[in-house]
Amino acid sequence: MALYSDKVMDHFLKPRNVGVIEDADGIGEVGNARCGDIMKIYLKIDDDIITDVKFETFGCASAIASSSMATELIKGQKVEDAMALTNKAVAEALDGLPDYKMHCSVLAEEAIQKALEDYQSKKSQEK
Repeated sequence: MALYSDKVMDHFLKPRNVGVIEDADGIGEVGNARCGDIMKIYLKIDDDIITDVKFETFGCASAIASSSMATELIKGQKVEDAMALTNKAVAEALDGLPDYKMHCSVLAEEAIQKALEDYQSKKSQEK
């Protein structure tokens, strides 16, 4: 069996939503010192809908693929639905990750959660 699924390889070799949103409504950054992976997620949100999402990831194939897939899964979603995204859903959408790479999908979930928390914090300060 191959180490990575075709979907993991596709999202690693042709990642979606790479980049920065300069005027992001929410930004989340996480890292794992053990493996060296760092993810940063940028969100643009209008009327509680994620209208754009970008990421920057420094890491392995699984980290890049997890970031790419996670952004695809939340784009166009309501904030409350994106909050429910789990690392398991990211891994399943990639047709699985090796057990020792599951932490990459956890980082993607955590980066999105932090970006959404940042958005909600900024939104509550506007009131």
